[in-house]
Amino acid sequence: MASRGGTTGQALAVLAARFGARTAGLVAAVTNPEYDPSYDRHEQYREHVRASLDRGPWARVIKVSDFTDNGVGVIHTTGPKVQRSATKYRPMVPVLRELVARPDTPLSRPVQQHIFRQLDLAEERFAAMLDGR
Repeated sequence: MASRGGTTGQALAVLAARFGARTAGLVAAVTNPEYDPSYDRHEQYREHVRASLDRGPWARVIKVSDFTDNGVGVIHTTGPKVQRSATKYRPMVPVLRELVARPDTPLSRPVQQHIFRQLDLAEERFAAMLDGR
Protein backbone atom coordinates (compact mmCIF):
# COMPACT_ATOMS: atom_id res chain seq x y z
CA MET A 1 0.00 0.00 0.00
CA ALA A 2 1.55 3.25 -1.09
CA SER A 3 0.03 6.25 0.65
CA ARG A 4 -3.08 7.05 2.67
CA GLY A 5 -4.50 9.19 -0.11
CA GLY A 6 -3.49 7.05 -3.08
CA THR A 7 -3.23 3.29 -3.21
CA THR A 8 -3.50 2.79 0.56
CA GLY A 9 -6.58 4.95 0.82
CA GLN A 10 -8.20 3.05 -2.02
CA ALA A 11 -7.27 -0.32 -0.54
CA LEU A 12 -8.64 0.67 2.87
CA ALA A 13 -11.89 1.80 1.23
CA VAL A 14 -12.23 -1.59 -0.48
CA LEU A 15 -11.52 -3.38 2.82
CA ALA A 16 -14.10 -1.26 4.62
CA ALA A 17 -16.71 -1.97 1.95
CA ARG A 18 -16.04 -5.71 1.97
CA PHE A 19 -15.17 -6.40 5.61
CA GLY A 20 -16.31 -3.37 7.59
CA ALA A 21 -14.77 -0.28 9.10
CA ARG A 22 -13.24 -2.19 12.04
CA THR A 23 -11.19 -4.43 9.77
CA ALA A 24 -10.08 -1.50 7.63
CA GLY A 25 -9.11 0.40 10.79
CA LEU A 26 -7.00 -2.49 12.04
CA VAL A 27 -5.23 -2.80 8.71
CA ALA A 28 -4.62 0.96 8.67
CA ALA A 29 -3.14 0.81 12.17
CA VAL A 30 -0.55 -1.79 11.19
CA THR A 31 0.21 -0.44 7.71
CA ASN A 32 3.41 1.55 7.42
CA PRO A 33 2.88 5.16 6.43
CA GLU A 34 4.57 6.89 3.55
CA TYR A 35 7.91 8.00 4.98
CA ASP A 36 9.39 11.47 4.82
CA PRO A 37 12.72 10.99 2.99
CA SER A 38 14.34 13.79 5.01
CA TYR A 39 13.82 11.96 8.32
CA ASP A 40 15.22 8.62 9.54
CA ARG A 41 13.02 5.88 8.11
CA HIS A 42 13.48 3.51 11.07
CA GLU A 43 12.57 6.21 13.57
CA GLN A 44 9.46 7.06 11.57
CA TYR A 45 8.51 3.37 11.65
CA ARG A 46 8.98 3.20 15.42
CA GLU A 47 6.96 6.37 15.99
CA HIS A 48 4.16 5.05 13.80
CA VAL A 49 4.06 1.72 15.64
CA ARG A 50 4.06 3.38 19.07
CA ALA A 51 1.28 5.81 18.15
CA SER A 52 -0.98 3.40 16.29
CA LEU A 53 -0.68 0.63 18.86
CA ASP A 54 -1.05 2.99 21.80
CA ARG A 55 -4.66 3.58 20.86
CA GLY A 56 -5.46 0.20 19.29
CA PRO A 57 -5.50 -2.84 21.59
CA TRP A 58 -6.49 -5.26 18.81
CA ALA A 59 -3.95 -3.72 16.45
CA ARG A 60 -1.35 -4.60 19.13
CA VAL A 61 -2.30 -8.25 18.86
CA ILE A 62 -1.91 -8.21 15.08
CA LYS A 63 1.37 -6.28 15.12
CA VAL A 64 3.01 -8.29 17.89
CA SER A 65 2.09 -11.53 16.09
CA ASP A 66 3.74 -10.27 12.92
CA PHE A 67 6.69 -8.82 14.83
CA THR A 68 7.47 -11.97 16.80
CA ASP A 69 7.24 -14.07 13.64
CA ASN A 70 9.67 -11.73 11.86
CA GLY A 71 11.91 -11.25 14.90
CA VAL A 72 12.27 -14.92 15.71
CA GLY A 73 12.58 -15.79 12.03
CA VAL A 74 15.29 -13.20 11.42
CA ILE A 75 17.88 -15.98 11.66
CA HIS A 76 16.71 -17.09 8.21
CA THR A 77 17.53 -13.68 6.73
CA THR A 78 20.71 -13.31 4.70
CA GLY A 79 22.81 -10.56 3.23
CA PRO A 80 22.57 -6.86 4.07
CA LYS A 81 18.96 -7.27 5.19
CA VAL A 82 20.17 -8.96 8.40
CA GLN A 83 21.74 -5.78 9.77
CA ARG A 84 18.90 -3.56 8.51
CA SER A 85 16.21 -5.76 10.03
CA ALA A 86 17.91 -6.10 13.40
CA THR A 87 18.61 -2.35 13.55
CA LYS A 88 15.02 -1.51 12.66
CA TYR A 89 13.29 -4.01 14.93
CA ARG A 90 15.48 -4.31 18.03
CA PRO A 91 14.36 -0.98 19.58
CA MET A 92 10.75 -2.13 19.29
CA VAL A 93 11.13 -5.08 21.67
CA PRO A 94 10.70 -3.08 24.91
CA VAL A 95 7.95 -0.97 23.33
CA LEU A 96 5.97 -4.03 22.32
CA ARG A 97 6.59 -5.67 25.68
CA GLU A 98 5.07 -2.64 27.43
CA LEU A 99 2.11 -2.51 25.04
CA VAL A 100 1.35 -6.23 25.39
CA ALA A 101 1.46 -5.93 29.19
CA ARG A 102 -1.23 -3.24 29.25
CA PRO A 103 -4.50 -4.32 30.86
CA ASP A 104 -6.54 -3.36 27.78
CA THR A 105 -4.58 -5.68 25.48
CA PRO A 106 -7.04 -8.51 24.72
CA LEU A 107 -4.76 -11.46 25.51
CA SER A 108 -4.94 -14.05 28.24
CA ARG A 109 -2.05 -14.23 30.70
CA PRO A 110 -0.64 -17.48 29.22
CA VAL A 111 -0.67 -15.94 25.73
CA GLN A 112 1.05 -12.81 27.05
CA GLN A 113 3.73 -14.98 28.66
CA HIS A 114 4.26 -16.82 25.37
CA ILE A 115 4.63 -13.51 23.53
CA PHE A 116 7.12 -12.27 26.12
CA ARG A 117 9.21 -15.41 25.55
CA GLN A 118 9.06 -14.82 21.80
CA LEU A 119 10.12 -11.19 22.29
CA ASP A 120 13.03 -12.40 24.45
CA LEU A 121 14.09 -14.81 21.72
CA ALA A 122 13.85 -12.09 19.07
CA GLU A 123 15.95 -9.78 21.26
CA GLU A 124 18.58 -12.50 21.69
CA ARG A 125 18.77 -12.93 17.93
CA PHE A 126 18.98 -9.19 17.30
CA ALA A 127 21.77 -8.92 19.88
CA ALA A 128 23.69 -11.77 18.23
CA MET A 129 23.45 -10.00 14.89
CA LEU A 130 24.28 -6.53 16.12
CA ASP A 131 26.55 -7.16 19.11
CA GLY A 132 28.10 -10.47 18.07
CA ARG A 133 26.64 -12.27 21.10
